[in-house]
Amino acid sequence: MLAALITCTLVIAIATLLPLWRNPHWCVRSWDFPRLQLAVLALVLIVAQLIFLEWGDITTWALVSITGLALGLQVWWILPYTALWPKEVKDAKIQSPERSLSIMTSNVLTPNRNAGALIALVRQHKPDVLVTLESDQWWENQLAVLADEMPYRIECPLDNLYGMHVFSRLPLHEPEVCFLIEEKVPSMHALVEMKSGQKVRMHFVHPAPPSPTENEESGERDAELVIVGRSVADSDEPVIVTGDLNDVAWSPTTRLFRKVSGLLDPRVGRGFFSTFHADYRLLRWPLDHLFHSHHFTLASLTPLPSIGSDHFPLFSRLMFAPVRGEDQETPSPDGDDKGFANQIVREQGASKHDVPEPGE
Repeated sequence: MLAALITCTLVIAIATLLPLWRNPHWCVRSWDFPRLQLAVLALVLIVAQLIFLEWGDITTWALVSITGLALGLQVWWILPYTALWPKEVKDAKIQSPERSLSIMTSNVLTPNRNAGALIALVRQHKPDVLVTLESDQWWENQLAVLADEMPYRIECPLDNLYGMHVFSRLPLHEPEVCFLIEEKVPSMHALVEMKSGQKVRMHFVHPAPPSPTENEESGERDAELVIVGRSVADSDEPVIVTGDLNDVAWSPTTRLFRKVSGLLDPRVGRGFFSTFHADYRLLRWPLDHLFHSHHFTLASLTPLPSIGSDHFPLFSRLMFAPVRGEDQETPSPDGDDKGFANQIVREQGASKHDVPEPGE
C-alpha cells in the first residue's frame, strides 16, 4: 500500500509541475488540460493517505504535504473559472435587441452527419452569427438551408478537420479568409454590423493543437493566438475573438493571449462552461471560447445540447454597453509575458501585421 501511494503521489506531483515548464511539446502541454480532474484525484489521494498510512510517520506527512501542494496548485489555476471568483465581465442590465449580438460557435466534427441537430439549434436560438469549425463541403451543402435566414457568409470548406464557415443575419464587411501560420489551417476576419449600425471587428480562429497525431509542439497554435492578440490590442474599436482554440481557458497560452490582447473572458467568475469532450462526462474542459473588448457586457453564456460532435456548441449573447463596460478591468502583460510572446512569434516567423484589421 505504501509503495502504491508513493507512486500515485509522484504521478500527481509530476503532472502538476510539468506544465510549469515552457516546453511546447505535446506531452508537456497536454497536462494543461485536466486540472480539475487532477485536483479531484489529489483530494482522493490525500484521503487515502490519511486512511491507510500511520499518522505519526514522517513519510505520511511528507506524502500528504506533497499531494496537498499539488492540490493547491491545481485549484489556483482553475479557481478563477468558478463562482468563487469575481466576475471579470459585468452582467448586462438592459436587454436591447438593437445593442445585442449573439454568437453560436460549433465544432461540428467533420465525420458527424447530424446536421439537422445543429440546424434545429440555430432555428431555436436564432444567433446573429454562427461559426462552424471542421465543416467540409458536405456540411456547407447541408447548412445551405439557412441561406434565407442568414444570408451573409464566409466559406472555407476543407476535409482536413480545419474547414470553417461563418453564417450571419447581420451584414459582414471586409470578410477575409487567411492562413496565418499553417497553410491548411484557416482563420476568418470581418466587421459585423449590428442592428444599431455599430460595427464590431470579429476574428474566428481554430489553430491546430499539440498532439501526437497533429503538431508535435504547440508553437503554431501559440503563435496564431499571440499575433491575433497583438493585432486586436492595437484597436480602440469593439472586438470579439471566438472559435475552438484547442486550448483550455486556464492554460499559460490562453492567459498570455488575454494579456496580450487585453480582451475579457466571460467565463471568469462564472464557471467552466466545458464544451469538450461531449461523450465523456468525466473528461471535459473548455476548448471553445469567446473573448471580447470592454465595450460589451454579458447577457448569457450557454453550452448547448449535443449535435453528435465531440464538442457541444457554445451560445453567447453580448450587449454593447461601452459606458457600463468601460471600467471592466482588462488583463495586461508584464515584461516576462512580452518576452515570452516575442519568443513564440519569432520561432514561427509570424507577425501581428499578418492579421487582417477590418475597419482599421
